[in-house]
Amino acid sequence: MSDKKLSVAFIGTGIMGAPIAGHILDAGYPVTVYNRTKAKTDDLVSRGAVWADSPAAAAKDADVVFTMVGYPADVEEIYLSGDGLLAAAKPGTYLIDLTTSAPELARDIAEAAETYGKHAFDCPVTGGDTGAIAGTLTLIVGATDEGIEPVRDILETFSSKIYCFGGPGKGQAAKLANQVALSSCMVGMADALSFAQQMDLDLAETREMILGGTGRSGAMEQLAPKSLDGDWKPGFMVTHFLKDLRLALAAAEEKELALPGADTAFTLYDMLDAIGGSKLGTQAITLLYQEEADAVAAGLDWSLYNPPVHDEGEHECGCGHHHEDGHECCGGHGDHHGHHEGGCCCGGHGHDAE
Repeated sequence: MSDKKLSVAFIGTGIMGAPIAGHILDAGYPVTVYNRTKAKTDDLVSRGAVWADSPAAAAKDADVVFTMVGYPADVEEIYLSGDGLLAAAKPGTYLIDLTTSAPELARDIAEAAETYGKHAFDCPVTGGDTGAIAGTLTLIVGATDEGIEPVRDILETFSSKIYCFGGPGKGQAAKLANQVALSSCMVGMADALSFAQQMDLDLAETREMILGGTGRSGAMEQLAPKSLDGDWKPGFMVTHFLKDLRLALAAAEEKELALPGADTAFTLYDMLDAIGGSKLGTQAITLLYQEEADAVAAGLDWSLYNPPVHDEGEHECGCGHHHEDGHECCGGHGDHHGHHEGGCCCGGHGHDAE
């Protein structure tokens, strides 16, 4: 490729995609954009981006194509369908998927791209909407350092760190490891705030104390303040976090690996999704510990929840194991553990989910 600015197509301008595309645009690259909801590209178009009416149209003349969509099924359709990106992009194009998706799908896309004379690699990101807006995301790449060199300058327009894991699908696997760690941090944050509240502690001061010690986490630092302020707007939606945890747990199951922390988090986020929280930010996990009125005020409806039915004499909890009667763990959350009256979901929530 020549020294002139590479032409870029960006497909998927949602909460994360729009600011990422904006940084690329601000760096002087010509950018063509596509999104299923056209209005979500309006700001980028007003700043100089060009609208395309399909992913194929966006990609056909681009040197580099970025995708950031919702689910693995969306990735598969956009890349591998008959009029998908592998067919539409010109030879030599770099196809970079920023979506958190399945490692095996990333491998399939990379292998297929090479047969078309194109280059594809997975590049999921972490850092949330805050990092996307600031241009300080961490990129988790399924390629070698040498393999990304032709597009490194573009990647650096919206990132502060780039980790290359050496081969197709390994970026996705590493991102899922990050999500496994995050899942336990989210539960830890929610548990700690609930415990502090029940012990009559000042929540802001307790959070500050935790951040000064070994209990520190990104969840406590970045998301606890939103929870304490009653701000449930998504930087990262519950429905997308559930997708990531499903991918991680499925991959772990293939390796016969137990992930009790991630399993517990999945149980809680699945519950939150079931009662209407799918489009809230992940910090909304703390609503599961609050009075029902707080949940209702946030748009949740506990009457929608149908707890899973287990065989008699068994209790399947979030740790993924079966225990004898009388065992209680945070993953169960449908049992009555006798917290304060009208209490949180881990205390039975004080009402029937009928």
